[in-house]
Amino acid sequence: MTTGAALAALLLAGCGSYEYRDTNAAVDRDPACAGRADRPGEPVSPACERKTEAKWSSERKQAAPIDFSGKPRDD
Repeated sequence: MTTGAALAALLLAGCGSYEYRDTNAAVDRDPACAGRADRPGEPVSPACERKTEAKWSSERKQAAPIDFSGKPRDD
């Protein structure tokens, strides 16, 4: 019974996609965002906001078709 539930969960997980976004590294690299912690009342620029978000989607994205013909292409 447990094996069947685990197998069903794996099959359903293959139909979805998970997207993770994190802006912490970009904010750390930006010199304009340095030193903002010592000014608590000052508004923060949208480019300096730290965001971490994840998105689960069960929609299937159309992928480009794979060419198995082996013919050379001009890319």
